[in-house]
Parts: sequence; structure tokens; C-alpha cells
Amino acid sequence: MKTYSKKACQAFMNQCLALRDTSMTMRDIYEYITTKYTKEKCCLYFDEDDHIRSYTYAKYKDNVWYLAKHVSGLLSGIPAHSIVALKLKNSPTWPLMFWSILMTGHPVLLIAANLQHDNTERLLQQSGAKAIVANEEDPYSVPLFRLNNVRNADEDESFTPKWADEVIFCSSGTTGAIKMMVMHGKNLCAQIMSSVNIPEESTTLMHPGNIRILAMIPFHHIFGFVAVFLWFTFYGKTLVYPNSISSSDVLKAVRQAKCTHLFSVPVFWDSAAQQFQRSVALQKPSKQDLVNRVLAYNTNRISKDEAGMASKHFVSRSLQKKLFGTHIEYCISGGGYLLPKTNAVINGLGYPLYNGYGMTELGVASVERSSKVEARLLGSIGKPFAGFEYKIVPSATSNPGEGELWVRSNAVHDEEIIDGVRRRTALQDGFFPTGDIAAKDADGRYYLRGRSKDVIIGSNGENIYPDEIESYFTDIKSVKNLAVFGDNQDNTEHIILVLDLENSASSQDFQRIQKDIDSINATLPNEKRVYEAYVYKKPLPMSNSMKVQRGALKRNFHDHPEEFLSLIHRENNHSSKVSFEGFDSEETKKTLEAVRKIFSKTLYLPEFKIDFDAVWDKDLGGDSMSYISMVEELNRCFHLSIPTEKYGELLTVNDFALEILTLKSGKKNNEK
Repeated sequence: MKTYSKKACQAFMNQCLALRDTSMTMRDIYEYITTKYTKEKCCLYFDEDDHIRSYTYAKYKDNVWYLAKHVSGLLSGIPAHSIVALKLKNSPTWPLMFWSILMTGHPVLLIAANLQHDNTERLLQQSGAKAIVANEEDPYSVPLFRLNNVRNADEDESFTPKWADEVIFCSSGTTGAIKMMVMHGKNLCAQIMSSVNIPEESTTLMHPGNIRILAMIPFHHIFGFVAVFLWFTFYGKTLVYPNSISSSDVLKAVRQAKCTHLFSVPVFWDSAAQQFQRSVALQKPSKQDLVNRVLAYNTNRISKDEAGMASKHFVSRSLQKKLFGTHIEYCISGGGYLLPKTNAVINGLGYPLYNGYGMTELGVASVERSSKVEARLLGSIGKPFAGFEYKIVPSATSNPGEGELWVRSNAVHDEEIIDGVRRRTALQDGFFPTGDIAAKDADGRYYLRGRSKDVIIGSNGENIYPDEIESYFTDIKSVKNLAVFGDNQDNTEHIILVLDLENSASSQDFQRIQKDIDSINATLPNEKRVYEAYVYKKPLPMSNSMKVQRGALKRNFHDHPEEFLSLIHRENNHSSKVSFEGFDSEETKKTLEAVRKIFSKTLYLPEFKIDFDAVWDKDLGGDSMSYISMVEELNRCFHLSIPTEKYGELLTVNDFALEILTLKSGKKNNEK
């Protein structure tokens, strides 16, 4: 992979400043793209025989003009300047239709291709759209045009571009209060220009060389529209279109097209990490050990000497060949909470995964850009891009150092349509209140804690965030999805865990899951333990951005309790007092060393880094699932069974050594 200096990258990205000398409209963006680049490939895609096809930006321009003449004829009966909805899945045709509709003078309303018909109808009515382009059969209250209708329409021989300057993004459309965000060319020009200073911290996110980015995130979604479609076409890069978003088609596209950039939402990364770990679990112990040392070495948890063979570059590459291939230069997770374990696995495989932030109302505002893996593993969303300003506004109930994130930028949407009424965007002193709770560190990096509407007030008055609690339970087998929300009972807000199980889950699995929940819960502080857990009989309600709709789930919890199966839960108290008085000193020493060896094996840390009083999670970075594996290994090693009610009470080598000595002492007395 060729590397580029900061100077070269900065010179390349300074071209975005040319937009300041234009009227900063959508037309200016399009004309810049189609005149600046001609020979560069604009897209790669797969034909019916799975052969890779492509065309250049020069052909891209010709195709837009061809479609615009057909669209103009097709929409001749539609009122001028009226909104036209675009409801198509990502494909090489999507950008062509997008630009051709704008070129004919119609603002574009972007709708998710998989949105249900009734919800789509409501979006059309509340936006005032007068037509829709979609590959569907069922009619709407406005004229429906399929792609074949467009291609077969008569050309408008006298067509002259009229150019609209509005792009409308919308919420999921699954609730009564539909909100649509109206962005103009100047907002989206501001988005492009916000990338100008990226080379200060990253020369791999955008550079003058070959970049092929997977066009998987739907373009109706702000993340897909800005971070993939808008930015990378403006800089003349190549978009790679998979045939579908199935895992097989995505992996095929990434590997065969040699993608360099891979952006997606957390659920994609979670799935990739989990599938990789499951495949490793089927390998021999020696292979598992090698893989885990690779992950530990690539995240700087162990040294080169400690890693041994796992530090060799070819070993990491051999693992990458089984996942996304070896050409990936840059990955971003955006649109939700990134599990720390997922972050560690993907980065451990040698794929630089960064956490980003944005929302429909303001576009893409920041991403962690440090080249240091330690910074990436912290889960920060980085510092705001050029032209964005962040401010944290604390409230009376905020945890210390936290508050609502407010954002100021010319990229913030100008207008919004709520329940069919269009109005100017309401700002606070020029800032947009995001509803996200965030914190800032001494280096100026920002960290998201969760949505303010989802915050649970703990028994000690501390704000508790569902994303964090959910992360502790994600590795339980047979669980397809889960969610946490707060429920007020007897003037106390309790943490409720809801699980969506795989269809293959049996009654035995049900009992195991119940035990796993209790075991994990016991490792958590009292204020973060779930009060009750349930199995939901239906799939969890999801938004189009693949997030669980906690509000809808909570309403169902109260309105339809018969759809929730309760799981028994018990609470455990924690005690950390350790005394070895009365035990043989030599046996105590051997037990302590043996326990530390198992800690070391489970955590992939050298023994000298594990103090006898180091706490499993806070000091050593252990998680709940590895804790359970470690206890099972201790039981096998010492031929005993540590009571499950002690899980969570035992957190250090000292704790476990004392428990083992006590159990062995009782066993000897019984034998006598």
C-alpha cells in the first residue's frame, strides 16, 4: 500500500475549498465532480454472471444526462418545483436517479428502500411529495414510476437543466410524529468542506491514491449519503456496490473488488466480530491461543517477545484473508454504540476501526482520527471536523463531566417538516441540541454516553446508559438481540433486560441463559445490575438505522405483558476481604501462582502484569464472559466447583485463591 505525506494529502483535500467560490448549491457539487474527474472509475459492480463491471466519471455524467431527459418527460405532468421521492436500494443507478431528479428542478425526498408501504404513504403525504420513483408494484396516492418506466419514457428533446437545491432526509416513518430534515446545497457544501483538515490527523481516511469504498450503508441514511456517497464521489473515488447486503455478497464485494475503505453501523461490526470468534472457538486450543495472541499483540496488550509467532505480519494477513481480505486501509463505525469487545477484535485483526458521530439533522460531524490503536480502543468519536463546534451543556441530573452535546455548523439542516408543517430549524444560540449525552477528555476528544431520553437514573442518583449495560450481555449464546430500558416501579427506576432468542433455542438453552444472566449480573456494581430479565416472544422493534427502538419496546412491555416471558434473577452481595490465616503458607503460595496462571491464560496478559489484588475488570480489563470461562477453568484445574452465588464476589487472584483453599479444606474434612 502506497503511503502519502500529510502535505500531499492536504494539497489534495484543499480542492474542496473551491466550493467557496461558487454559489454553494447542489448543482455546483455535481458540476465539480463531473468536470474534475473524467478517466477515474466512479463505480464497480457485479453483473448477472458475477463479473466485475465499472465505468468512469465521464460515463457517469453521460448517464445522468440521459436519465434526466427521460425523467423530465416522465414528470412533465408533475407541478414544477414539487418534491419527488426516491425509494431505491443502493446500486450504480441510485446516484444517477438522484442527480437527474434534482436536475429536472424537483427537490428529492430520500426514503428507505425497505420501508413498509403504509409508512411510505405517510411520508409522501406529510412531505407534500407529488411523485415517487421506486421498484414496487402497489400504487400510492401519488404517481409511482419504476426504473423501467423511466428508461422507457420518451426523451424531452428540449430539456434544459432547472436544478432544485433541496435534499430531504427523514426519520424512520414508523411513528406518528414523523420528522423530516431539509438540507440545501450550502449545508451539503459545508459537509464537504468540513473534511479539509482531515490530513492533520489521518492520511489514510482520504488521500490522492486509489480508494475503493463499499457502498453498503443505504444512501437514504445520512451516514451513507455523506460519508460514502457525497465525500468519496466529490474526491473522485470509486464506490463498490455489492449485489445485496447479505453477508456472502458483502464479503465477496469487499474481497474481489479489493475495497480499501469499509464504513458501516455497529451491528455489522458486532456480527463480523462474533462470527470470527465463533469460528475460532471451533479450532484446536493451540490455534485459539495463536489467534488470541494476534489480537492481543495488534492492540498493544502484549509485547513482540510475548506474542512470539503471533507478531509476524503474515499471521495477521492469513486471518484477514478469512474475513475482509488484506486491502482494507480504513474502517468507520457510526450511527450507534460500538461495543468495546467488537472494537478490540476488529482492531486486533489489523483492521483500523474508528468510531464516528453524526445524525440526520447535522450530517457527519466527527470521527476518531488517531493512528494509535490505544486511542481507537477508547471508543472516542474524536474531535469535530472543520466548521463544526461542540459544546457540552450539563443539566441538574448530569453525571460529573457529562452533559448534552450541542453542535454548531453550517451543515445543520435549515428547515424541518414535522407532521406535515415546514418551519425553520430551532437553534439555541446557534447550536443544535442533539439529545446525546457526551463527555470530553483533556486532549479534546469526545465520548458518547447515550441518548438523554434513554438514561436510567440509578439508585445512587447516577446516570446509567443502556448501551453500556447491553454490552455486558451480548455474548450469551442463543441470544439474537437484546435491549435494556429503565422502568419506574415504586418510585425507583429499575433496569429491565429484554432478550430476543434464536429460533433454535431449547428449554435447556433457556435455563443456561438464565444462569448466564445471573452470573454476568453478579459481576456488576449494584446500581448497574438488571432488576429483571425477560424473553420477548416477538422480534425487537428496530429502526431503519438498525437500532432497537427502546421506547416502542417499553410501551409494548406495559401494553402487552403477555408477550414477555420472565427470567428468574437473584442478586448477590460483594465482599473483598481476604485473609489466608490458618492455611499452610506453601500451599497458599502454590494456589496463588496457579490462579494467576489461569488469569494470565484467560486475559492473554503476562503473569508479571497481574498483581494478586488486581481487580478483574477495573485493573485487568476482563469482561463478564471471559470471567465465566476463567471460573470454569479454575474448577477443572482444582477439581472443585466454585458456587455460582460467589460469582461477582470473587474478583482478584487473592479472592479466588482463598475460596479454593476454603473449598479444598472442607473437602478434606469431609473425606476424614
